[in-house]
Amino acid sequence: MIMQEIMPEQRENFVWAEKWAKYLTKSLVKSSENADVILYISQLFMAKACGDSCVRCTEQQAQQLGSLVSMHPAQVAPFIFDGQALFLYRYFALEQRLAHQVQRLIAQQPTQVDTSSYLSLLPDPYQQQALQMVGQSALNMITGGPGTGKTYTLARIVAVLNHCLPHLRIAMAAPTGKAAQRMQEALQLSFSDPDLQQQGLIQPELLLLKPVTLHRLLGIGRQGQAKFTAQQPLPYDLIIVDEASMLDLNLATLLFEAIPDHARLILLGDAQQLASVDVGSVLADLQQPKRLQPYRVNLLNSRRFSDDALIGKMARFIQQVTARQLNAAQVLDTFEQEVVAAGQLQILDLNSIQKDLVQLQYLNAETAIEQALQQLWSGFEDYTQSLLAYLQGEQSQAEVEQVIACFDHYRILTAIHHGEFGLERINQFMQQQLLKILLPYTQAVGDWYIGRPVMMTENDDQLGLANGDIGICFFQKEDHQQFSVFFPSLQKWVIAQRLPKNIATAFALTIHKSQGSEFAHTAVVLDAQAEKLLSQELIYTAITRAKKAVSLLVDRAAFAQALTCQTVRHSGLIRKIEQSIE
Repeated sequence: MIMQEIMPEQRENFVWAEKWAKYLTKSLVKSSENADVILYISQLFMAKACGDSCVRCTEQQAQQLGSLVSMHPAQVAPFIFDGQALFLYRYFALEQRLAHQVQRLIAQQPTQVDTSSYLSLLPDPYQQQALQMVGQSALNMITGGPGTGKTYTLARIVAVLNHCLPHLRIAMAAPTGKAAQRMQEALQLSFSDPDLQQQGLIQPELLLLKPVTLHRLLGIGRQGQAKFTAQQPLPYDLIIVDEASMLDLNLATLLFEAIPDHARLILLGDAQQLASVDVGSVLADLQQPKRLQPYRVNLLNSRRFSDDALIGKMARFIQQVTARQLNAAQVLDTFEQEVVAAGQLQILDLNSIQKDLVQLQYLNAETAIEQALQQLWSGFEDYTQSLLAYLQGEQSQAEVEQVIACFDHYRILTAIHHGEFGLERINQFMQQQLLKILLPYTQAVGDWYIGRPVMMTENDDQLGLANGDIGICFFQKEDHQQFSVFFPSLQKWVIAQRLPKNIATAFALTIHKSQGSEFAHTAVVLDAQAEKLLSQELIYTAITRAKKAVSLLVDRAAFAQALTCQTVRHSGLIRKIEQSIE
């Protein structure tokens, strides 16, 4: 890999990989082979940084690592060669552990539930199939795109199981705090369905279910050790994980090991979305082995996006591009013909939108950066007005809730942290615009000001906050000279000064961090500097965060890359699962 080809986002990983490779080879490899070995090890470390658990190599190449590599899985060494690929020992071992747990779960026989008399609760044959599957199996995967009714189906499955299995202990979790909050909101809405109420399927305990982050569910502390393990399994009969595409190899292994022998596990997710930030694409891998097909139902019929609505059209366009074999020029022309033509982004009135829509504007050398950022700022009009109402009002909880609701109407999503349209620059500009408007009523004190949206960037066990939790800064109730941050996913107030210094302003999010969230309107910004980082999974994840409108502000070449490049993560998990359940 040539340094000039490294994106700024990757440069630190490259330097780290090369230093480790040189350190490991310093005394353990023949000097004549040193350069090749440094290259192999650097590639493996860089692959890890990209989410791969291994790199393809030949036995001859692997043998050049000498005593650093084991050719036999039972022998511990820094690297393992399995006949097809080279692994860091840690990820080879994690894949083995996870494959063993998959084999254990499909061998289990949980209490069988006859769901035949409840199939009328679900109008779609795929949804009915999912209900029947969960009634029989310990391992269950329910996948599907946006609007296919994953949560709707789940609510009915949970209601039926809870009715048929007395004293059922249920746990619900998601990889992030925001995803857990959205899961709770969607489930509570589904549980209020009159059909379920009339059939007596909604017991009071269902209304008290509160999804948590997976880290909280498993009791994972700062050192990464889980409280609940194979030796001390989770005390539940039904464990449900939403947004399962975000599961990385390590977290999935810890989860599967903590599932009791008698319990059911349900994984919900959309495998078309981005895989986890860390190593692994577990949900996508679990869908590949033939022996696991009876434990997966893919919901196909979208009810959120109608056939002539543009977000749904764009999502289908992305899914079909690879099969159509369009080149970069063709893909942009075809996109404009079949989805939406390029023009200027318009200010949108979300209340007047009848069908979901997409608007597209290309960035070019003549684009005025300040003007483009101002266009992005216009989406926060409702948020700004709600903050002014709060400042001019009584600062009541109702006004706080209105601010939060308006903030969730709109979010800016970007692929990169640095650059003219990177996360840092966008957030800085949005902050400046907000402070100009609020200046007559309030001003910043240090980093803090009324209306500052923030996101946790790491777990904080003392405060009970998790990486990804989002809050908004308000006055302290008791002292309007001080600031507190309200985290709606937890219904928790935290004094601003107690929050970590590295907490991030969150007018804009990276597309990775937006997973598990939904907004009425998202603005997706892809400039030329992001081109090498883009993929179909990234743009698909970005646009499906929106319920009503997507505004695309994109560089032509970067957008073509996003539409045509399909990410394939390399792992040995599929092979290990197939071997373990033969």
